[in-house]
Amino acid sequence: MKTLCIIPARGGSKGLPRKNVALLAGKPLVCWPVLAAQMSGVIDTVFVSTDDQEIAEAAQSVGAEVPFLRDSDLALDTTTTEETLKQALLSFEDHKNTRYDIAVFLTCTDVFRDPNWIEQAVTALKKNPELESAFSVCETHKNYWHEVQGGQFERILPWMKTYSNRQVRKKIYREDTGLACASRAQLWRDGLRIGDRVQLIVNDLSETSIDVHTAFDLFLAEQTIRYWQQHDPSRVKVFNGAL
Repeated sequence: MKTLCIIPARGGSKGLPRKNVALLAGKPLVCWPVLAAQMSGVIDTVFVSTDDQEIAEAAQSVGAEVPFLRDSDLALDTTTTEETLKQALLSFEDHKNTRYDIAVFLTCTDVFRDPNWIEQAVTALKKNPELESAFSVCETHKNYWHEVQGGQFERILPWMKTYSNRQVRKKIYREDTGLACASRAQLWRDGLRIGDRVQLIVNDLSETSIDVHTAFDLFLAEQTIRYWQQHDPSRVKVFNGAL
């Protein structure tokens, strides 16, 4: 089964200008998912979809393919991830004159990913033909509320009314597809990121909530790495080959 990893990385970021080439641990952010995909051992090709030549060159420097730049009208603030992934897959398949079976999505801004999560997601689809997608999630014991009509708020699930210690209460899962997500490629061709029959790759790591969109986010990521380097070097090795 042919597996393609697509990493969207447009040049026009607003919260942190030029974020996809901002340096973290000495390497541009765009290099992080490329190296993680390579380390997973399950990706045939890594393609970075970008409208920006500097981002393209940074991605190519660590082995990604960027045979063409994305059209500027598909690199807007309002362009959805689903639109980007569909266009990138179709364009790359046309370029290669081939079709892929499994498509993997990684972002540049979710930096603290274990390459094993990518391997687990792709392997799950290869082993179970009934699955449509497998992706990373973060386990949490927190309660969540949403707004209902009239400006009132309610818990998203009735059982959240019962409070207990976090060790025994039910868990919910935050979807983190940017960290690791594998789907049947046909879903992307149909304009969907994930399907309904899924397998979750579960972690409870607080650092996975760092999603670099501002200078402060980048600072948090830098400080996390600095802490690991001083106090827990094994964590540095686990999370990314870019380190």
